[in-house]
Formats: sequence, structure tokens, C-alpha cells
Amino acid sequence: MEVREMILQTMRAAGQPLNAGRIAELTGLDRKVVERALALLKKDGDIVSPTRFRWEPAIKENVE
Repeated sequence: MEVREMILQTMRAAGQPLNAGRIAELTGLDRKVVERALALLKKDGDIVSPTRFRWEPAIKENVE
């Protein structure tokens, strides 16, 4: 499984905003790997930060 997808699945399962350290704990990934993936996910608009240093999946609407 790709790292970015693993992180998104972990965030969805948690049901609350998570910081990089908690995501690293839950996934078993290195924190630096998680931080790099979070930066890419943010850039692509896949995650949002409702509070400082905590992330959750962005709600994307299907556009037809």
C-alpha cells in the first residue's frame, strides 16, 4: 500500500484530526516519512488542518 493512502486510511479510521507523531505511531512509519507525505497530501488538497498541527482528510465533492 502506498504511504499516502495508508495515512489517509488511518486518518479516516481515527475519526478525528491527528498530528504527525500520532499518525507515525498508528501506522508504524517513520515520523519524517509521515511529515513528507502530509506535505504532499496538503499540496494536493487531500487533507486540511482544522487546528494547528493536526490534519484530517478533506471532504471532496464529486463534480459531474
